[in-house]
Amino acid sequence: MNRRALLVRLFALLWLMFVWILLWGNVSAGNILAGLGVGLAITFLLPLPRVPVEGRVHPLSLLHLIAVMFWEMAKSSVQVAWLAIRPSPPPVTGVLRHQFAIRSDLVLTLCVDVLNLIPGTMVLEIDQVRRICYIHVLDVGSDRAVDQFHRTVERIEQLFIASFERPADWQPSPYSQSRLDHDTEASS
Repeated sequence: MNRRALLVRLFALLWLMFVWILLWGNVSAGNILAGLGVGLAITFLLPLPRVPVEGRVHPLSLLHLIAVMFWEMAKSSVQVAWLAIRPSPPPVTGVLRHQFAIRSDLVLTLCVDVLNLIPGTMVLEIDQVRRICYIHVLDVGSDRAVDQFHRTVERIEQLFIASFERPADWQPSPYSQSRLDHDTEASS
C-alpha cells in the first residue's frame, strides 16, 4: 500500500473515531478505544472501492467555487421564496439537459451535488458515458430564465474544471481504465 492510500485510511479511521465520540458526547478513554474499534471494523469489514483521483486541487479556484456556490444558493433561495409568495400562478417547471465537459466521475459527482444544493434545481438522471445530466428546474417560464440556468450551470462547471481538472494537471487514474477503454471504443 502506498503512502497516500495509508494516509487516507488513517484519516478515515480517525474521522470515524471522532464521529463516534461526538455521538456519545463524552471524550473518555473508553469512547476513544471504542471509536477506534468501530472505525477499524468499518474500514476493514466494509471497505469502499477506490476512487480515481485524476487531477489536482487548486486552492484559489476552489475558494472561488465555494464563494460562487454560496452566492448561487442564496440567490436561488430568494428566487424560490419569491415564487412561493408572489400573487400569480405557479411557475412553469421543466427538465433541462446539460452536457458536461467534466472528465472525472468524482468531480462530476461533486458538481451534481452542488447543483442539487441550489434551491429550485434537482438532477434527475446522469448519463455517465455521454456526460449528460437531466435537471429539473423550478422556473423555465421564459427564455431568459432558461438562459440564466444554462449560464449558471456552465459557470459552476468551469469552476469545477478550474479547481480540479486543469488540462496541465490531468493524469488518468488506473482505476478508471475501463471507462477510458469504453470511450475509445465508442469513438472508433
